[in-house]
Amino acid sequence: MSEILVSVENVNKKFCRSLKRSLWYGVKDMISELGGRSSQHSHLRQDEFWAVRGASFQVRRGEALGLIGHNGAGKTTLLRMLNGLIKPDSGRIEVRGRMQALIALGAGFNPVLTGRENIYINASVLGIPKAEIDRRYEEIVDFSGIREFINMPVQSYSTGMVVRLGFSIAAHLEPDVLLVDEVLAVGDLAFRNKCQLRIQELKKRGVAIIFVSHNLHAISHVCSRAIAIEKGEILYDGEVEQAIDLYRESLINLYQEEGELRTGTGEIKIKKIEFLNKADQTQSEINVGDYLNVRIHYETTQTVDNPIFNVTFSRLYGEQVTGLRTDVDGFDLGQLNGEGFVDVVIPHFNLLPNVFTIDATVFHPDGFTFYDRINRVATLKVRGGLLINGTAFLPHEWTLNQEMKPVETSRASIR
Repeated sequence: MSEILVSVENVNKKFCRSLKRSLWYGVKDMISELGGRSSQHSHLRQDEFWAVRGASFQVRRGEALGLIGHNGAGKTTLLRMLNGLIKPDSGRIEVRGRMQALIALGAGFNPVLTGRENIYINASVLGIPKAEIDRRYEEIVDFSGIREFINMPVQSYSTGMVVRLGFSIAAHLEPDVLLVDEVLAVGDLAFRNKCQLRIQELKKRGVAIIFVSHNLHAISHVCSRAIAIEKGEILYDGEVEQAIDLYRESLINLYQEEGELRTGTGEIKIKKIEFLNKADQTQSEINVGDYLNVRIHYETTQTVDNPIFNVTFSRLYGEQVTGLRTDVDGFDLGQLNGEGFVDVVIPHFNLLPNVFTIDATVFHPDGFTFYDRINRVATLKVRGGLLINGTAFLPHEWTLNQEMKPVETSRASIR
C-alpha cells in the first residue's frame, strides 16, 4: 500500500457573514481559550455558516486528487487549511513531507522584489539550500517563459506572468505535496497545457497532488480520483467521471433556482422548449450521436409576418458552442397567428458529453429586434463514453497508406 501523505479527519470550518460580529466572536473565543475552556462550537451562532463540514479523506504518494464544486462550495477554504493559512475549528489535518501551494494569485511573492529574488525567497522558506536553488534556477526560469522580465519587480508583472512564475516555482522545488487552485485558469492555453504535462511528470515521481479546477477536461485527464463538494460537505469521493456527473447535477439545480432571463416586444412569445426522440417522447438526456428534435412552442398576440426563430447551445455557465437560425437556413415561416410549434431536427447530435443550456429567440424580420428572447430556457445533458476532449465529435474514418520496404537479409543468416 502506498504511503499516505495527506490525511484529513472530520475537519470543520465556519465563517461569519458579519465582520463586526466575526470580530466579537473572535474575542470571545480567545478569552475562552485563555481561560482554559474550549472555543470550539458544534453549532452555528448568528450569521455563521459552514464553509467546510465533516471533511475526511486521504491522498497517497503519486496520487492526483481533483476537488470540484461550484463557487463557494468550500474548495479553496479546504486548501487553505491544508496549507496552514487558516486553522480548522475542529478535526485533524496531517501532511507528511514538503508542501508547495499555488492557491492564490501572487501568494508568497513580495511585489517590490524581482522575480529572481522571489524564487530564492520561496525556496529558502522551504529550507532548500542556496546551492540547490542555484542548480534549479535556470530550469525554473525556462519553464516560466519570462526570462526577459525576471529581474523586474513582481508588481510590474501581468496576471499571466505572475501565474507562470508561481507555478514554475511550485512545480520545480520537488515538493512531496502540491496544491494547485483555479489560478491556472488565467494562463494562456499553451502554458496551461505545459502545466498539465508537468503535473503528470510530478505524479510519476511520487508527488501527491490536490488539484482544484472548473475545467472538467483538465480534472479528468490529470486526476485519478475526484471529490465533489457542495455547501462545504463532501458529496462523493471516488471515480472522476462520477464526481463530475454529480457536480453537473448540482450546477443544473443552481441554474434552475436562478431562473430564466427574458426580454422582447411580446408580439410572439416562446411558451416552452421540448427535446424529443424519434418516437416523439420528451427527454432531457441523450447520448452523443443521437437523433434530437428541438421543439419550440409559441403563441402570438397578433399576426406576425415571417419571424426568425433562433436556438443556441452553450456549455453550462460557459461559452456558446453553436446556434441555429431559420433565416440562415433559408426557412421562411410566413405568417404566424395563434399557437403552434417549430421543430428543428438534428439527425446526429454530435456535441460531446456535457450539460448544455439553451437560449431561444424570436427575431423581427430585421434580424435584430427581439419579439421574445429567453436565456436559459432549458438544459440538455449529453452522455457518452468518448475518451476525447473538446466540444464536438466529428464523424470520421481512418485510412493508412504505407509503402512496404523490402526486408534486408544478412548474409550471415543464409546457410
